[in-house]
Amino acid sequence: MRIRSVGARLSLALAIVVAGALGVVWIALVPTLHRNLVTGRLNLLSQSAKQIAREAATTKVDQSFINDSVHTADASRVVYLRPGTGALVPLVDSRLRGPSTDVALDPIALRAASSHALVRGTVTFNGEPFAEVAIPDRRHDIFLVSASLHGTLESIDLVRSRLLWAGLIALALAVLTGWLAATAFGRRIRRLERAADRIAAGDFAHPVVDRGSDEIGELAGAFDRMRLQLAQLDDARRAFIANASHELRTPIFSLGGFLELLQNEDLDERTRADFMTSMSEQVERLSKLATDLLDLSRLDAGGLRVTADSVKVAEVADALGDEFAVVALQRDHELEVDGTSGGFALADRERVLQIGRALVDNALLHTPKGTRVRIVADGATLVVEDDGGGIPDAHQEHVFARFTRLDGSRTAGTGLGLAIARELAGLMGGVLELDSTPRRTRFTLVLPAARPSALIHA
Repeated sequence: MRIRSVGARLSLALAIVVAGALGVVWIALVPTLHRNLVTGRLNLLSQSAKQIAREAATTKVDQSFINDSVHTADASRVVYLRPGTGALVPLVDSRLRGPSTDVALDPIALRAASSHALVRGTVTFNGEPFAEVAIPDRRHDIFLVSASLHGTLESIDLVRSRLLWAGLIALALAVLTGWLAATAFGRRIRRLERAADRIAAGDFAHPVVDRGSDEIGELAGAFDRMRLQLAQLDDARRAFIANASHELRTPIFSLGGFLELLQNEDLDERTRADFMTSMSEQVERLSKLATDLLDLSRLDAGGLRVTADSVKVAEVADALGDEFAVVALQRDHELEVDGTSGGFALADRERVLQIGRALVDNALLHTPKGTRVRIVADGATLVVEDDGGGIPDAHQEHVFARFTRLDGSRTAGTGLGLAIARELAGLMGGVLELDSTPRRTRFTLVLPAARPSALIHA
């Protein structure tokens, strides 16, 4: 069975962490506590056994002495034994009742008798653990001091039991806490999921809201920024479809009308020539729109390639001046070209001309009659400026946006020219900048300067 929910996974993770921590505590605490308590009891018995051996050197070892030794040593039993053949012979036992033969083969006492030194350890009699210390006296008889470990082990069992219960409670709390926390996070994530579904369905009206300041809150903020951007793109797409439909429909209807009129054999040659000129203009208009759409699709797909040749910027400025001289005259604009400061740029000449055409055409279309338009070549930059009414600050950020036209435009258009121009500039390693005041608008195409080696090669 796979665990799919975040709550179950987080709870399981917390349970594993808590169980692992409890396991480490158990392994580190319980054996250490057992060892320390037993060692401490043996240390006390060792001190008592040494004291008994010292006192026995000046005192008769009898039942009274042994009985007093039991209380002094805080022990369960003190036995005085003498080595015999293969076993020990109990001489005096603090346990007044019952036989003493159970210590005749005590391993601790036997080891002390053979080594003539103090020996200590733990043994088990009748299922009960004991701590024992055996020490020889000057006659090589053995004092065996024994103390039950029952109380000590009960304390260890109590610690073990409480640790186990505390661990189970902590484990349950960890699972519950993980489940509640994951449930709260899951609700927030599900809200983001529903918001993503709404955005995917094209509903950009409802904001993505999450009041948290953690990563989910940051993700919600990113979702909302995406929603706004998609909403803007969707609005631009709708506007573009409307504009493109209008731009396509107008010349097509116009061409259809002219063709219908040309079928009338009563037209004179001059009228036919005028119709042909108008039809040529409409075909040119359609061709420009198709070219812009093709360039845009290539830019988006990354399929538009540019060359990196040495381009004389002054020649580009002169070519633009010659190309738009008649257009400027027809639209009653003064067109000036200044290429005296022009240098060389590393770029694609045809694309630089395409950018320049978009800039000059924009200046001639969207400025009042009588406005002066200047084309300036300055080093590796191409400048197109006019002394028209300027672009309001609120609209400057939309100038290079795709599919948009500024409010108040006097002419129709797809709104693609400047957007394509900026992307072409970036594709060649340059930048297209705008600087506008109420009396002047200045577009500057900044291109990489050609190195001397490139100039010699050119």
